Amino acid sequence: FHNGEPFDSRSVAFTVAHLLDPETASQVAANFQVIKDIEEIDPLTVRFLLSEPAPYLPAQIAFWLAMLPPDYAADVASDFAANPVGTGPYRFLEWNRGESVELEAYEEYFVESPKGQPVARQAVFRFVPEGATRVADLRSGGADLITGVPVDQVETIRSDGGTVTPVPVSGSAWVRIATDVAPFDDVRVRQALNYAIDVRAIIDALAGGFGQRLPNFFDPTSMGYDPSLAPYPYDPERAKALLAEAGLGDGFTTTLTVSNSDRTELAEAIGGFLAEVGITVEIEVVEIARFNETWADPEAAPLRLASWRGIFDPYTLLSLVIANTGYLSRHENDKVQALMDQAAVETDEAARAALYREVGQVLHEEPAAIYLYDLTALYGESPDMPAWTPRPDAFTIPTHQR
Repeated sequence: FHNGEPFDSRSVAFTVAHLLDPETASQVAANFQVIKDIEEIDPLTVRFLLSEPAPYLPAQIAFWLAMLPPDYAADVASDFAANPVGTGPYRFLEWNRGESVELEAYEEYFVESPKGQPVARQAVFRFVPEGATRVADLRSGGADLITGVPVDQVETIRSDGGTVTPVPVSGSAWVRIATDVAPFDDVRVRQALNYAIDVRAIIDALAGGFGQRLPNFFDPTSMGYDPSLAPYPYDPERAKALLAEAGLGDGFTTTLTVSNSDRTELAEAIGGFLAEVGITVEIEVVEIARFNETWADPEAAPLRLASWRGIFDPYTLLSLVIANTGYLSRHENDKVQALMDQAAVETDEAARAALYREVGQVLHEEPAAIYLYDLTALYGESPDMPAWTPRPDAFTIPTHQR
């Protein structure tokens, strides 16, 4: 660790115990409840003892389990959340809440690391929600690298000598539908929502043409993706017919929530298409913290524009957002739950992938969302930005690979 503590089996055991302790557990602790004990075999080896087979666990460890230095983290005076200590190519310097995080290169970082080596002596991550402001910072020299380049600014950046790099990301965008309230408890209504949206037009107009419409939550990089399953076609007349069958031929009014860190123009485009089939959509823009707090709130808006990245293994997305008792779920489908339960303990990878394809088939026929498209990250780089390696999970770490 950057403070000199060894990263060894003791730190792994401490981190897992800290995660599972009810006094210190985080929101993702449910993904690790299968761990019943850890044995420290030697300084570089631990054995996880599980209550049942859990083929999803390695992916959970890789994505969620941030290792802690035991002595420093156990010292309550350390205020670890505000002054973290890690093991990576950069070490923590300062956190200005809501504004920036400052890091510096860790000179002792080992050369053979698969994470690569730092490309700068210092890295400052600034939080700038407005795309136009990020582009202005890049063009003025105030930033070397920006994320989320607005598609209408791509040529502007290139004309200044900058670079725009599109990177396919493991993840998908969708509008989560709360199926626990009327009229969305009627599968015909949820199907109608999917028929009503011209996703290809949205991709071309708002996503720069990057991406493809998806038939469910799974993108082409994730286990469970079925290339033979066709997405919903754009068919507003079919949408109107389904709404009429559901007794909603005169339409209805609903609310779509989007976070202020997401793209409101996408929400507005979705609302425009739904209006054409008689559904009036009120767009509710909320702070990202409030957005994340209200996923399962029964009083919250039934429609929620969201995306999920890093779904190489679909367990996290499904167990949190889709499961009958998921921490973020307002959805219940016993067929989906039964298949998820089987997949969770299936150790044969091919059989597990087949189960997730079945999950995808049910979620296509009985939608839990308006399924949109797979994700592409657009990075803007200044002419002076050193070469770096983007990641397929869209985490931005300024390193290069050996």
